[in-house]
Amino acid sequence: MQGKTVAILESRLGEQLVELIGKRGGRPLHAPALAEVPDVDPSFVAGLVADLKSHPAKIAIFQTGVGTHALFRTTDALGLTASLLALLAQMTVVVRGPKPTAALRSRGVRIDVSASDPFTTAEVLQALQTVAVANERVIVQRYGVTNVELEHALRERGAQLVEIPTYRWALPDDTQPLVALIDTLERGEVDAVTFTNAAQVYNLFSIAERDGRTQALKAGLDHTLVASIGPVCSDALRKFGVTVGLESHPPKLGPLVSALEQALSR
Repeated sequence: MQGKTVAILESRLGEQLVELIGKRGGRPLHAPALAEVPDVDPSFVAGLVADLKSHPAKIAIFQTGVGTHALFRTTDALGLTASLLALLAQMTVVVRGPKPTAALRSRGVRIDVSASDPFTTAEVLQALQTVAVANERVIVQRYGVTNVELEHALRERGAQLVEIPTYRWALPDDTQPLVALIDTLERGEVDAVTFTNAAQVYNLFSIAERDGRTQALKAGLDHTLVASIGPVCSDALRKFGVTVGLESHPPKLGPLVSALEQALSR
């Protein structure tokens, strides 16, 4: 990776990724493409906990660690955590991956169903294949956006879904680094671009579309190595006609950086 310029769009763990690239001799170019905006409504959570006492849910699906922690911080503030834990004890608790697993275990929650690697919606649905959901209430902890694929599949099976918003994804307040990244890509000065979330793809292209530079962005990406953290991110890139040069297995930062280092060293 020595001397190679690597663009990083990650926000929350951006500094960690910058450090990982730098330690391997790369030149990190950090352009955060995503902001996580808190989206928990305490009154909604309080009403939901009260409603679940009289109309229990059969299943609770937790998709992210950040969202799970946000939900419990809200019930802590409301004095409703004990009530939520008691309700979850009566449900089938489903987790999408290791981060919500850790968040729930820190609260002593029993986990009944876990999605397998690479922890996408497809694995969640596969894990739920043998769980009856027809005419049952299913609680879904939402992440940055509504998981349309998950909700559609469960509704098709007759489930009654209740979504709990916890945070939403938005553009960062300062979009100038993204504009500068498009400039740098257009000049051919980037060796690789790392995408660690599908929303980063949509946000980057929304900036390009706003400025009338969609084709310039696509051309720039076509002439660099595009590194994706996993299948969901790769699918988003392909929707914009971008060729994915490498995809991390498993979908984590460490394996992504290792695969990127190997690819750039060839």
